[in-house]
Amino acid sequence: MVMRDILEEIRHAVREHIPEAALVTRVDFEGSEVVLYSKNPSALTVNSDAVKELARVIRKRVIVRPDSSALLQGDDAKKRILEIVPPEAGIVEIKFDLVFGEVIIEAEKPGLVIGKSGSTLNQIRAAIGWVPRVIRAPPIPSKIIKSVRQQLLASSEKRKEILIKIGRKLHRSTRDRETSWIRVSAMGGFREVGRTSMLIQTPESRVLVDCGVNVAAGNSENAYPYLNIPEFDIEQLDAVVITHAHLDHCGFVPYLYYMGYEGPIYCTPPTRDLMFLLHWDFLDVVEREGRELPYPRKYVKEILKYAIPVEYGEVTDIAPDIRLTLHNAGHILGSSIAHFHIGEGLYNLAYTGDIKFERSRLLQPANVRFPRLETIIMESTYGGRRDVQPSRKKAEEFMVKVIKETIQRGGKALVPVFSVGRAQELMLVLEDYANEGVLEDIPVYLDGMIWEATSIHTTYPEYLNIGLRNEIFHKGHNPFISEIFSRVTGAANRKEIIEGDPSIILATSGMLAGGPSVEYLRKLGDDSKNSIIFVGYQAEGSLGRRIQKGWKEVPMKENGKTRVVKVNMQVSTVEGFSGHSDRNQLLNYIKRLNPKPERIVTCHGEESKCIELASALHKISRSETRAAMNLEAFRVK
Repeated sequence: MVMRDILEEIRHAVREHIPEAALVTRVDFEGSEVVLYSKNPSALTVNSDAVKELARVIRKRVIVRPDSSALLQGDDAKKRILEIVPPEAGIVEIKFDLVFGEVIIEAEKPGLVIGKSGSTLNQIRAAIGWVPRVIRAPPIPSKIIKSVRQQLLASSEKRKEILIKIGRKLHRSTRDRETSWIRVSAMGGFREVGRTSMLIQTPESRVLVDCGVNVAAGNSENAYPYLNIPEFDIEQLDAVVITHAHLDHCGFVPYLYYMGYEGPIYCTPPTRDLMFLLHWDFLDVVEREGRELPYPRKYVKEILKYAIPVEYGEVTDIAPDIRLTLHNAGHILGSSIAHFHIGEGLYNLAYTGDIKFERSRLLQPANVRFPRLETIIMESTYGGRRDVQPSRKKAEEFMVKVIKETIQRGGKALVPVFSVGRAQELMLVLEDYANEGVLEDIPVYLDGMIWEATSIHTTYPEYLNIGLRNEIFHKGHNPFISEIFSRVTGAANRKEIIEGDPSIILATSGMLAGGPSVEYLRKLGDDSKNSIIFVGYQAEGSLGRRIQKGWKEVPMKENGKTRVVKVNMQVSTVEGFSGHSDRNQLLNYIKRLNPKPERIVTCHGEESKCIELASALHKISRSETRAAMNLEAFRVK
């Protein structure tokens, strides 16, 4: 059945199930959704069962947008909103998006704009015609959040064109072919950490899952995914799914658009914003190091036009025979396990991305329940026999001990961190110990993209763990905006900190692969009073791994010249803070999976760890297991 025939069938169903009083003027696809434009949308607000029944019959998500003739204009609409919404909601800004018929309400307390069971939203819609979309005002001012929101609004017309184009491709004719086979091609991140990418193929569809870079590999041939494999054709690509915003999973996505891709990216809303942040930071670091940019900067902005945000648990068609559902992965804010329902009940495949199967100070543990599951592809970063991490409590106590000893001898504690995830976890730890008086009156400096990343965390508190959410919403205590934290504002400020009193410095990047952490190492490294504390994975070949191994002299570039820096500072590694599951947690994750998969494929780990984990999982689960290799293609069905 061709796309226009499918659309005509849907229009026929609209005539049957939607009351004439709604005055529907147009029906079209926008992405996976069917959109009805109505001159009298209030008729459907009152009779919402009609829309639900239509969605059930056509088996697609249905949204209703007002025809432009049904909209109350400008200042009159703003006035009515302010009359309906209680002042305590703290409305910061009201903007109108005529292209989508939406009024965007930015508020400090979005719940008060929404109302109980959406009652206030319904009042707004009935009064002004516009569809209200509520967004949270960032508790920490953020240039990135502001830029993302401005660009989304400015590109509305283009985004609508893109959604219509995606929708028509998504609902194309399948030429009566059944999904009889499913193949996965490993394009990066298999038996290694970095440049994660894989291609899922069926007779009808092509979906790319993650597209990362190996930041520790510089511009070498090992830095980027194998996009040159014969089966990868960018013109046939239906969709890109990004599990989370770390660069080893998303850093090469802009290159796809540079090469001519014009399709959608599916990810959670926080992942979209964090990607935007980390891509800019990545290019800044590459530029400062005098290397060639892997893609022009303008393609970072291009992602925003094509990104389709998907909430946890929301089922979305992404190809004619593939439905996607994202689930919490517990790794960083917005990180997800991607579950693919392929064919009409034919097969179910999940990819964990990076998972943490433990409740942290920041996030809930990774999801273990799926409707159906035949194959799971899972990370193995700490899958080796000896990869058992201490408890979070012991890790925290050890880190605080090293910090206190450093401060007492008049030194500075440098903690290289990933700006997303690890930095916020440590902020919660340091704030807690400061409140208890253990680290009292010790300033904590945040350098690099940490402040912006933290702002994004505070903008999406619904993705944080339940305890932290309650602390922020019900107890009125937001630990991220504690007075102990200071943002480093530039080179002059950094110089003051280096020459100043004892302090704690959280600085990016976490593997000393560029960024301000390298500058601090250069200036603080030769003084034995200081310490460097590693709290995250250090990839083989990275500067961080070399220092961990005991190198006392490291070559570093400065102003285009290479000079040797002595490392006399105390070097400590704190296990237990990782956003990845250790071996026991990975084994326990598979034990707790419901339903049990028939096949387990390991990836995202050094070769030995992928193999060791696959072997152990076979013994405990009796499932078929394999440690796939880069450039390997394997059938799951």
